[in-house]
Amino acid sequence: MENIAIAIDGPAASGKSTVAKTLAKRLGLIMVNTGAMYRAVAWATIQKGVDPADSEAVIKMLGEVEFSCGVSDNLSTILVDGVDPGDALRQDAVNQRVSKVAAIPEVRELLVQRQRDYLELGSVVMEGRDIGSVVFPDTPFKIYIDASEEVRRQRRAAEGIVDELGKRDEEDSKRKTAPLVVAEGAVKIDSSELSIEQVIERVLEILKERGAPVELLGN
Repeated sequence: MENIAIAIDGPAASGKSTVAKTLAKRLGLIMVNTGAMYRAVAWATIQKGVDPADSEAVIKMLGEVEFSCGVSDNLSTILVDGVDPGDALRQDAVNQRVSKVAAIPEVRELLVQRQRDYLELGSVVMEGRDIGSVVFPDTPFKIYIDASEEVRRQRRAAEGIVDELGKRDEEDSKRKTAPLVVAEGAVKIDSSELSIEQVIERVLEILKERGAPVELLGN
């Protein structure tokens, strides 16, 4: 079976990470969290004392810091100079920096190539904001998961995270490089009033409708 990419995009707290992780586990595929990659770069700017709004300084940092992407238990991993940032990637300071870092073309160029490289290891479920539009624009398996801003804010609060979702949505949607959009050909799912299992079932239906290999779906 040729390796395939299942692209799952959407804004913060839409449920896309949980859906991607659950789906990948069910299908036995590699789950790639691209948001963690951008967070790792944002975390690195904190460690190196680099202003995320200073694109030249961030670009210079990219050449001085080693970002190592790998897989552990079918989940993507990323090390910064050999260090696993772990839960630090969810810190408020990282939240405040990640959109600025992600808007820098050179950062996206570096990480998009790393993301595409995962397909050489096997079929993937990849979640982020530009997977269907930029990373794997030719895949027929594109899902865009959304939820109301109120529901997303409640989900973030339940995780102990407080950030300005509306502002971040605007920054992600209006950036010049790879903005957050519903990719051409993507099926949109509103998860506001759906359980994770209900979303998963809908995704599986879409994969089947779009010709995902029978051996992948297990029926």
